[in-house]
Amino acid sequence: MGGQFDGKVALVTGGGSGLGRSSALAFAREGARVVVSDVNMDIGEETVNMIQDANGECILLQADMLEATDIEEMMGKGVDAYGRLDYAFNSAGVGPAKSARIDECSIKDWDRVVNINLRSVFLCMKYELRQMLKQGSGVIVNVASIYGLVGHGGGGSSYTSSKHAVVGLTKTAALEYAKEGIRVNAVCPGYTRTPLIQGLLDNPEKTAEVESWHPMGRLGWPEEISEVVVWLCSDAASFVTGHAMAVDGGYVAQ
Repeated sequence: MGGQFDGKVALVTGGGSGLGRSSALAFAREGARVVVSDVNMDIGEETVNMIQDANGECILLQADMLEATDIEEMMGKGVDAYGRLDYAFNSAGVGPAKSARIDECSIKDWDRVVNINLRSVFLCMKYELRQMLKQGSGVIVNVASIYGLVGHGGGGSSYTSSKHAVVGLTKTAALEYAKEGIRVNAVCPGYTRTPLIQGLLDNPEKTAEVESWHPMGRLGWPEEISEVVVWLCSDAASFVTGHAMAVDGGYVAQ
């Protein structure tokens, strides 16, 4: 494989499925050596096999995104293997176990969603930024959501709150490190055909309803999000930082 990222190194968290997998494949396609990280080694191995089958170079590292020691160790192993970190895509995330209005939302589920969607991004950035500061360069892209840009009255307060916070964290980091040669942005996907919404996809009537919420009249594909991630990491986006980019078929333009 060869492309615009020849000689570069990309880290993808949550790389075993969904946006993480499609982005890991996209980075490898462009010539980057890829560190695939996931808590589930079985699905992570599937991503690695797909990259290697396409003659890409990668390693798989296990990490629990809620454990700071796991993330720090994973970062260290990645840098030991490839010597640097040029791009990081923080894609691990979950939705609520059950849709519920705020007064009925369980504290346990709130904590789970906010910790995985927000705390994990903070922890990953903490150690990614330390390495990038040593190099004097790097690009980070975080996964937010359309619900990091607008509200959602469908019983997803924990998810919406966590994704708004990811956008705020992204903008803050962009300002803090703008003069250090480090860019930080977020992608805000609309409803995309990934395992995160598998329950929706299993219900054709509900799928059709959600498709109708998007002006383009359809859901997104993971590869459509990944192409934006690659662009944000590329030199073509060299003057872009602190941006939360909607990739949503027009959802938030309404």
